[in-house]
Amino acid sequence: MSVQPYLFFEGRCEEALAFYRAALGAEVTAMMRFRDNPDGMYGPPGSEEKVMHAEMRIGDAVVMASDGGCTQATQFSGFGLAVGLPDAATLDRHFAALSEGGEVRMPPAQTFFSPRFGIVADRFGVQWMLMVAA
Repeated sequence: MSVQPYLFFEGRCEEALAFYRAALGAEVTAMMRFRDNPDGMYGPPGSEEKVMHAEMRIGDAVVMASDGGCTQATQFSGFGLAVGLPDAATLDRHFAALSEGGEVRMPPAQTFFSPRFGIVADRFGVQWMLMVAA
């Protein structure tokens, strides 16, 4: 059994995938548009070119994503994605990239549980907790 996060970007999925490619080195391993549905069922009117389903690999993890209902009302709350990084320099690089257009919630610093830890909500509202293992 495995549990994987599935993020709904409400019309901005392709933009988000490109952002995570640049910010985290994510690799998009699968992408299907609404028009690719063999049943001919699409999402909302005009969504044929929007992303019905995508998968990206970030390190060892797979994160799934979609444009969902294409409402342009993306809301991410009540969770965060935790990323373990090998060293402070790598953490600082990814943190800076994720914070572009986002909101720094806790600047990277030493904590009682990690030599370097920080929290940022990216430009889409996804909360990321970056940490170097103690």
